[in-house]
Amino acid sequence: MSKEILDAVRGLAAEKNISSEKLMVALEDALLSAYKKQPGAAPYAQVEMDRELGDFTVWELKIPEDLEDQLITEQEEIIAAEFSGVDPETGEARQLPEPELDFEKLAQYEDQIERVDVTPEDFGRIAAQTAKQVILQRIREAERDMMFEEYRDRVGELITGIVQQSDSRYTLVQLRERVEALLPKSEQVDGERYDHSQRIKAVIKDVSASTKGPSIIVSRRDPELIKALFELEVPEIADGLVEITNVAREPGYRSKIAVVSHADGVDPVGACVGPRGSRVRMVVSELRGEKIDIIPYNDEPARFVAKALSPARVREVLVDDDGKQATVIVPDDQLSLAIGREGQNARLAARLTGWRIDIRSETEFASEEAEGGYEEEEVQGGRCAAITRNGRRCPNAALPGSRYCGLPTHQALSEIDSDEVAALDGGGTATLVAEDEELLEEEGTLEETQEELDGEEYAGEEEGDLDGEEHPSEDEAGEEPAEEPAS
Repeated sequence: MSKEILDAVRGLAAEKNISSEKLMVALEDALLSAYKKQPGAAPYAQVEMDRELGDFTVWELKIPEDLEDQLITEQEEIIAAEFSGVDPETGEARQLPEPELDFEKLAQYEDQIERVDVTPEDFGRIAAQTAKQVILQRIREAERDMMFEEYRDRVGELITGIVQQSDSRYTLVQLRERVEALLPKSEQVDGERYDHSQRIKAVIKDVSASTKGPSIIVSRRDPELIKALFELEVPEIADGLVEITNVAREPGYRSKIAVVSHADGVDPVGACVGPRGSRVRMVVSELRGEKIDIIPYNDEPARFVAKALSPARVREVLVDDDGKQATVIVPDDQLSLAIGREGQNARLAARLTGWRIDIRSETEFASEEAEGGYEEEEVQGGRCAAITRNGRRCPNAALPGSRYCGLPTHQALSEIDSDEVAALDGGGTATLVAEDEELLEEEGTLEETQEELDGEEYAGEEEGDLDGEEHPSEDEAGEEPAEEPAS
């Protein structure tokens, strides 16, 4: 019988992937529980099993009364200090448990304790059933501990599961045999259905231990889901050549991701889009049609903000570094597209860049500028306040202590109540105006800077990319521009 026990323990350890030592300790505890079911069992007993032969011995521990009282008093103090009076699982009140001797402490007083062999010749039916229950319980506990250790360090990881059950509170997802995760309502995407036996992808949100086993919470709303899906589809991201720096997401509707390349010659946007949009299309399909804008990251806030407002075209971006606020000027016909449906495009761009974005149309901005609404801001920004004959503001820096740059004609504006160069009269003044603008054009400041501010480099592009980089089309990227709200 002893050899059969050892063989059974080894086979069970291999099948359940549990160490044989844990099973031997569980078997000792099971035999002790079985012994205590016997009539006339000793109050304090211990079971020892030979790891080589499989023989077991039940020892009665005869503890002196004074030592017993001392150990019980110490145990009562420990229990009282840790006792909360409320069951953590049910929240119901509970009574103070009876103190039990700690056998690890008894080892310190081994010389004072007498051990007597009281091994029974045979266990009864009730005792054997008790032993079986204890062994099964210990095996389940060991499996739960192993499962918790397996998943505790996998928070944020992408997993694939099969829907087992779905109701108004949560969806039960089976990850593998005897491992299930919860997809609560708060982590589900509005409008998505989770049918029985459907295969879904999600990210692990939280793993916690409980008496019923580890509780694994997964999410379909977390922005990490988009990062994980792109890492799965784009080898450049998995290899570290391309990095997703930030994600702004409104689950089920639209997302924006900022990507940057760490290798020369690798286009981060093209890598994420894939040949004919195949890579981004797979991500969009897994997200049930959620639109995705792929934005190239830029260290310059003005350019990054302009690109983040894709697919709208941007004319000019004025940034306030101290307040981390950007004023964006767009063509009149692009205003609704830049704002997006219910402000969605502007809201996602603000989350992606981390800047507060104020969007103005060209007409609105020009009227406010003419009224002096932006004079103080521009003077503080160090930009010349003069308005040239083409209706644009001078791109030069203002002189210290002045609102205008060093051009004589622009300095002459300080003597009249207007910022428009055309307001200056007289033939000589007109000649100066022409000479000043010719000088600006020769230096390249007026033409090049104005092109940069007006966004002429990317005229005709759907994205509004100040660098002239190509942006995936709707067919390639699997997305559509936001519809313009009715005026």
